[in-house]
Amino acid sequence: MGIYDDWEFASPFRTVVLVGRTGNGKSATCNSILRRSSFKSMSSSAGVTSTCELRRTVLEDGLILNVIDTPGLFDFSAEPEFMRKEIVNCINMAKDGIHAVLVVLSVRSRFSREEEAAVESLREFFGSKIGDYMILVFTGGDDLEENDESLDDYFGRDCPEPLNETLRMCGNRCVLFDNRTKDESKKAEQLMELLSLVNAVVDNNDGKPYTHELFFELKAGALKLPDQTAEVNSLEGYSEQEISKLTEQFNKSYEEQLKRITETVESKLRETSHRLEQQLAEEQVARLKAESLAQAAQKESDDEIRKLREHLERAHRETEELRKQAEIGK
Repeated sequence: MGIYDDWEFASPFRTVVLVGRTGNGKSATCNSILRRSSFKSMSSSAGVTSTCELRRTVLEDGLILNVIDTPGLFDFSAEPEFMRKEIVNCINMAKDGIHAVLVVLSVRSRFSREEEAAVESLREFFGSKIGDYMILVFTGGDDLEENDESLDDYFGRDCPEPLNETLRMCGNRCVLFDNRTKDESKKAEQLMELLSLVNAVVDNNDGKPYTHELFFELKAGALKLPDQTAEVNSLEGYSEQEISKLTEQFNKSYEEQLKRITETVESKLRETSHRLEQQLAEEQVARLKAESLAQAAQKESDDEIRKLREHLERAHRETEELRKQAEIGK
């Protein structure tokens, strides 16, 4: 897994993939990037995007921007078959490489263990190099604006260590988005800030998009099938039945390739899930141990306080007794 040096990079387009927890505003952010309502978006804990979708827009400089909206990728509460299918779907849409991964978070909620696990899963599945392509997009900018706060203010307000770690991992690349604003200049400004970060990611990676052996295999198969189909159609001296049989063989070969890729994804997902479960179990054991030690320390402290109180009460009684005896002796 990693970067392919011989990949064809000279292309007038950028591909960004949006990932994040359901309800954080991925689809609304896609619409803000595209400057039109292409993706269905609404506030819902059940989410709106049910499958990976790709839309395109042409930027002012003529560059084509491919925007891929995803459902809850690496949400391990989803059915494994659904997750496997959507990861293959996403890879197929981005088989020419990914120029930036936009991790969509919300300032309306704390960075959860679920989101931390999703970021860890991305790294486990695609390798640590994926961090070089990540940008954190925080939605809910209107909420911060109402309180006259900036993104830095939000980070300074009890920012959890896992979020700090995620920020460090992606080179502190982050941007605040207000997907509800009607202010055209604000829309343009936040989009320009995001595109500037995407360009920085591209420059930092020498213009090379993120690639993976699965991308390479899917691209090779996708390019090969039309060539094979054209070759079959140009054959002379073959009966219609023979041509049909050859076409069927090529299609079957491509389907088998897709099956192999799907099985590879399934295997990697199992490994990722197992490692995360192991990590969570270790964290739980450590937490229980810490709680047990804290309870023991609290009990010891309570015992010491009780003994000290008893000692003080006894001393007070003895003092009272001595005082009374002194008064009687007068």
